[in-house]
Amino acid sequence: MRIWKFPLEVVDLQELSLPPKSKLLTVQMQYGKPCLWALVNEENTAKELRKIAIYGTDDPLPDNLGEYIATFQMHGDDLVFHVFEVN
Repeated sequence: MRIWKFPLEVVDLQELSLPPKSKLLTVQMQYGKPCLWALVNEENTAKELRKIAIYGTDDPLPDNLGEYIATFQMHGDDLVFHVFEVN
């Protein structure tokens, strides 16, 4: 097992390719860019697509938000975003 980092784009929805059963741990800023960290089994060479949604504070939200992962801030804390995995 290892912890891997996945840089994120600040977009409504994106897909990440991860080994199956990876555990999404957190999202934080690193060098001015949001990154997701996940616990993965690197020996599993198979991949699965995981959908990640990012919502800004006070944005309209869908009925099914998904599973909450983390909140991060950008631009001197002026922008606050909330990250969910959408099933």
